[in-house]
Amino acid sequence: MDGAFYRFANPEFLAVGGVLLLLVGWWRWSGFFRRSRGNLRISTLGVARAIKPAGAVRWVWLVDVLRVAALALIVLALARPQAGERFEELLTEGIDIMIALDVSGSMAAVDFRPKTRLDVAKEVTAEFIEGRRTDRIGMVVYAGKSFTRCPLTLDYGVLLDFLDDIELGTVKEDGTAIGNALVTAINRLRDARGESRVIILLTDGISNAGQIDPLTAADLARAMDVKIYTIGAGKDGQPYFLVDDPLFGQRYVPGGEPLILDEETLTEVARRTGGLYFRAKDPESLSRIFARIGEMETTDVKTKQYSLFTELGPWLLLGALALLVLATLLSGTRFQVVP
Repeated sequence: MDGAFYRFANPEFLAVGGVLLLLVGWWRWSGFFRRSRGNLRISTLGVARAIKPAGAVRWVWLVDVLRVAALALIVLALARPQAGERFEELLTEGIDIMIALDVSGSMAAVDFRPKTRLDVAKEVTAEFIEGRRTDRIGMVVYAGKSFTRCPLTLDYGVLLDFLDDIELGTVKEDGTAIGNALVTAINRLRDARGESRVIILLTDGISNAGQIDPLTAADLARAMDVKIYTIGAGKDGQPYFLVDDPLFGQRYVPGGEPLILDEETLTEVARRTGGLYFRAKDPESLSRIFARIGEMETTDVKTKQYSLFTELGPWLLLGALALLVLATLLSGTRFQVVP
């Protein structure tokens, strides 16, 4: 559903009604109207001055206000106000995308202080998801093993919740099983029916775990017409980690091996499947990479729109009728005017 909106089916009645209301107002409160009314002739005003007017006299104008308001509602009803809801039917199948995210221990490196590699990867991935519209997107997480975090879905809210819950240690076995991650993602795309099928794999290390070689997984992806984009993320050199020091509190300390990426293998995996390899050394470049992949993997969205309208005029006529009845009752009782 695209959203609710309001319109007038016959807006020309608003102009006609506006002129009519102005004429009624002029006729009611002009000197011409007052001169045309009858008068009660008495010989002297002395007696009349001694009579205190009833409290209702001050509210005689209310009857005319009710009548004018009723006329205004009738004019609005003739203009046929409508409350509408617009529905949109997608006629185009989008792209099926699986995101394979490295959650190994090295992703805790604080390359982008004060954020870890994983923090930045999650933020950029979330931006990518929010920028899609008709694509089914799923997610695989991997370290020493891999598993599906979320199957292909159009419910981006659920997908973003799953992404937000990913933490270091989500996969207990440490390591970097790139081949296994690719096969898990390929298996999720096996029966997908989108215009194209894509895997975006992000890692900060070399494949050192799992039973499947990344190039073997790439050949399988090619055979199933799945395109793979690979991203190597992290700064070069010695990584730093945030630790809790009992003496000095939280501080950054060097740890682990310097960043090592098997760029040759990642490039070959992408090449064999018609994709590309990218290198991201900072959050900005990673964001640009996802944006570029998003630009390359697009489809023309064709939609058909439907509008459903509810007539509001009958309710306005009921309101006008109620005001006229009230005005008639008041003019014949408390606010009656002697002709």
